[in-house]
Amino acid sequence: MNNNSDAALDRLLRHMAWANSRVLSDLDQLPPEILDLHAPSDPDWPVGSIARHLVEAAGFYCRRLGAAVPAFTFDDDSSLSDLAQLAAACQGFDVHLRQLASEPESMTTYTRDDGSDVSRARSTIIAQAIHHATEHRTQIAGVLSNHGIREIDLDTLDLWSFGDSEGLGE
Repeated sequence: MNNNSDAALDRLLRHMAWANSRVLSDLDQLPPEILDLHAPSDPDWPVGSIARHLVEAAGFYCRRLGAAVPAFTFDDDSSLSDLAQLAAACQGFDVHLRQLASEPESMTTYTRDDGSDVSRARSTIIAQAIHHATEHRTQIAGVLSNHGIREIDLDTLDLWSFGDSEGLGE
C-alpha cells in the first residue's frame, strides 16, 4: 500500500470509531426502553441487540486478524442498561482494528463456528469491519426513526462531519 492508501484507510477507521462512539453515546442519552424497539418486519433485532452485535463483531474481526482480545458478550439485552460499558469495549476494539490495519497485507486463516477453516485477505476483514459497523449504525438509526425518534442523525455521522470534527473540513 502507498502512503495515500494508508492515510485513506486510517481515516476510514478513525471515522468508524468516531461514529460508533457517537451512536453509542446518543443511545445512552435516550430512555432505556428504546433498546427494545425494532423494525416492524424484524422483531428479532431490537436496537439493543443490534448495538451489542456491532460491538461483539468488532472483537470478532480483531480475533480473525490474530489479535488476542477477549470476546465481549452480554448474557441478554437487559444488560445494555450500561451502554458506557458497551461503548468502552467498542472503543478498545476500534483501537485494535486501527493497529491491525497497519500490518502488511497477508492471508489469515480462522475457524468458523461450524468447524471449517477459511482464509481471507487481511484487507477483506478490515473492509468488512468498516462496512459492518456502518450497516448496523444505519440500522439503529432507521429503527429509531421508524418509531419517531430522530436523535441519531446519519447526516451528522458522515465523513464530512467527521472531517469537521477533526478540523479538516473545508
